[in-house]
Amino acid sequence: MSFRNYVESLLDVLARDPAHEVLVDPDGRRTTAGELYDGILRTAGALSGHGVGRSSIVALLSGNRSEALVSWYAANLLGARVAFLHEVIHTRIAPAVVAHLVRSIDTGLLLIDPALPDLAAALLPLPDLPPALFLAPSPLGADLDPRDHHGPAPTNAARPEDDWCLRMTGGTTGIPKCVCMTHDRYLDVLAGRAALLHGTPCFLACASLAHSAGTTADAALLAGGRVVLHREFAAGEVLATIAREHVTDVWMPTTMLGQLLEHPAVGSTDTGSLRRLSYGGHLLSAARLRRAGEVFGPVVYGWYGQTEAGLITEVRPHEHTLLGRMGQVTAGRPVPGVEIAVRGETGGRLPAGQIGEIRVRSPQVMTGYWRQPGLNAEVLHDGWLRTGDAGYLDEEGYLYIAGRYKQMIKLAVGLQVFPAELEAFLLTHPAVAQCMVFGVRRPDDAEDIHAAVVPAPGHRPDPTAIQDFVTADQGPLHTPSTVHVLTEMPLNPVGKPDRPRVLARLGLADENFATS
Repeated sequence: MSFRNYVESLLDVLARDPAHEVLVDPDGRRTTAGELYDGILRTAGALSGHGVGRSSIVALLSGNRSEALVSWYAANLLGARVAFLHEVIHTRIAPAVVAHLVRSIDTGLLLIDPALPDLAAALLPLPDLPPALFLAPSPLGADLDPRDHHGPAPTNAARPEDDWCLRMTGGTTGIPKCVCMTHDRYLDVLAGRAALLHGTPCFLACASLAHSAGTTADAALLAGGRVVLHREFAAGEVLATIAREHVTDVWMPTTMLGQLLEHPAVGSTDTGSLRRLSYGGHLLSAARLRRAGEVFGPVVYGWYGQTEAGLITEVRPHEHTLLGRMGQVTAGRPVPGVEIAVRGETGGRLPAGQIGEIRVRSPQVMTGYWRQPGLNAEVLHDGWLRTGDAGYLDEEGYLYIAGRYKQMIKLAVGLQVFPAELEAFLLTHPAVAQCMVFGVRRPDDAEDIHAAVVPAPGHRPDPTAIQDFVTADQGPLHTPSTVHVLTEMPLNPVGKPDRPRVLARLGLADENFATS
């Protein structure tokens, strides 16, 4: 029996009801199933005409738009890998570095969003770039125009062991790495995501399609549903879209959920169509998550995952009252098909309550990082992935996250603090809306704890009062030596505090930020 990849399954779904609306673009343009079906095949033909085939790499430099979805479906149908370069859009990476990244992954064709004219204008004149086309007409160059293709319909050229994507990590521990995942593993990912959707979904993609929102969009379309695309996150627009389009499912980083809860229309907008509002990424306080449940009802789910591992655990609406020892909400328990273990330095499993490295085994784990065999040997062993995250399990199997091992603050020999745990406690202070904890190295190589905080609306945090708050409850070991008050928290493309930018804003050398 020949292999059928996910794009073929999607084409089968689209062919059943060609008049059914399946996509809504950020500009309000609406696409039917028949139009998407035809667009995928025509775009595949156009890509083939530009030399794209099995094992080619198509780099996609685009925000959320229907042409981006169509292009990656078409490329995957041809057996090509799609490299998602969304991270470079919202970061201050120099065009020369972007060009180096494009070259380093052996890109055969670069597809550019015409809504990025400044980046494109700086990038395209650089030497040794692969051929580049725009996803729609642009004065800066030729576009990939599938309307002119009238050849035979392309057929699936992918094999189960072929990579379907090169997905960049969030970069929380340094320069983003490219994660490889095969077609057969992506089928498992989509099956797991589809199990979280009910009925005929309407999914709102208000976060980048390059990560979890893209996977959920794929699953929603495969379920015969509809996907509404937002180019940028705007809390008011998200609320209005949920009401107007009768959105059933949405995923967003916790920072976006926080903005949603602060919007004045949050309590008066009809969000009754929601069946699942999923969040993930950085911490949100238990109080704000309770507020989310009060506003949206019992539809708020927490996700813990990694680009390398897919979705690992989920916390259900009624489980948000389960708190760790420093006030952090549980990350939940493993989703079906996923096994987790907390292991110590020698690799042995640790008892409940003891912090160690979180390791994951599931069909969703990556096959490896692109061309990094040494790193792959470090993080992949006997089917297990070393996440680099620290955490612990309680007696009932609920997971609690302590933070990244590479960001652990070493106070002295044998004494350390995990930033995420202290951040969770700081978020219980009523004056703190967001925070980031980090270590600053002293001449003796020990580290001092620093905390950057963003005030909650209507509050003016006093650094000394925050230090006293920590000392009174957690003791002097966890007390920050310095508390910095920021007006806003710089965020990276996946919605987490952008460590290098925070330290640069504070005038601190980023000596502890690992670049591996």
